[in-house]
Amino acid sequence: MNIDEHLEQIIEQTIQGAVTTIPTHLEEVEQNKETLKVNDPKEFVYGLIMGMGLGIASALITTITNQIPTIEEQIKVRDMIYKKIPLIREPIYK
Repeated sequence: MNIDEHLEQIIEQTIQGAVTTIPTHLEEVEQNKETLKVNDPKEFVYGLIMGMGLGIASALITTITNQIPTIEEQIKVRDMIYKKIPLIREPIYK
């Protein structure tokens, strides 16, 4: 398995796991809207899940290469995550 396949697999696992937490996150954010200063809990949770995927992927690249991801690697990660947008948005906005 090359680094791209491994990265894609980690992104898939991260997004799948994060998607299962959406109902809990929505409830928590709704309950704490004032504290968090959130107008739209759904958008907040969407950003949270996207951030999880981007963060985990960047951390993996940093761990594997022992350096901060290059612009090209960041774009590759972004493109991999963006392919998962429907999987993320559907349970939030159903």
